[in-house]
Amino acid sequence: MSIHKKYTLSCTDIIITLGSLEAMAYFYYGIRTLIMAGICMAVSFVCDWLSLWFMKKKYTSDDLISLADGLAISLMMPASVDFRIPAVACAFAVLVGKNLFGGRKNIIFSPCAVGYLFALTSWGNEILMYPSPEKRLDITAENAVLAHSLSYDFNNAGNINISDFDLLIGNFRGAMGSVSILLLIIISVVLVFRKAVSFGAFAGVIAGLLFMAFTVPVSESRADSLKYITATNMFLFSSVYIVSDKRVAPLNNYYAFFYGLFISVTAYIIILTTAKENMIPAVSVIMTPVSLFFKSIQLKADRYASEEKTEKSESDGK
Repeated sequence: MSIHKKYTLSCTDIIITLGSLEAMAYFYYGIRTLIMAGICMAVSFVCDWLSLWFMKKKYTSDDLISLADGLAISLMMPASVDFRIPAVACAFAVLVGKNLFGGRKNIIFSPCAVGYLFALTSWGNEILMYPSPEKRLDITAENAVLAHSLSYDFNNAGNINISDFDLLIGNFRGAMGSVSILLLIIISVVLVFRKAVSFGAFAGVIAGLLFMAFTVPVSESRADSLKYITATNMFLFSSVYIVSDKRVAPLNNYYAFFYGLFISVTAYIIILTTAKENMIPAVSVIMTPVSLFFKSIQLKADRYASEEKTEKSESDGK
């Protein structure tokens, strides 16, 4: 199978899994979530097409990943947020996060992370207040009763009162796509085995989380600390769709592991010391130099191996 076809299949896998999370969001919050997803995907497509047109490049199937970026950003939002906020976030993600440095193979940080971080810094109060999943929203979200997320409660109190069943099915306040923990676990396994995301980066994030949860637990119980930190702060969602994004993570699983590990440990320390929510997207952008450093090492190693192989074949020919 060609590299181009593999990449297209990976994009398809990512869009399908994001679609399953969107279905859960619709189940909890209603038609408003589908409208938001449609707006985000449309904005991402238009901005990507216009960017490529200005750069005199042709829109190809490789660029369909921008649809996944738009859908992912919509799922990182509260169901009640003003439609204009995720729309602007998607435009920023595509124009700056994806295409500023040439797009496609030249992406240096996750467009999803860039778009979300832009929205978070610009409209933090709107982004970090969430409706209850127990009541469906109307299109204008005028009936939404907003409160802090479960992540906020956990980060500040170190403990939360919620059943394991509700935790698994996503029956708590949070970003639409990040709360369906059981589904996210299944998605993680599927995407890793389908090689649609970086196994090394994902393993690094989980290893860092395990290490920190047992070494410096947020809760009194290490088990509770691991359980709740995994379920909150968009940890699983960000680990799969941002840190493990093959466009950004080092290709070599060895280097990708340490890239994911550094992000996980840094995000955990920030949560522990400042109680800030959803830190992985921000840390992944900050860690861009680490990814570029690992990629440069890998490039030099590959070049050295290629030169050595060429020299050996030439000497054997003589």
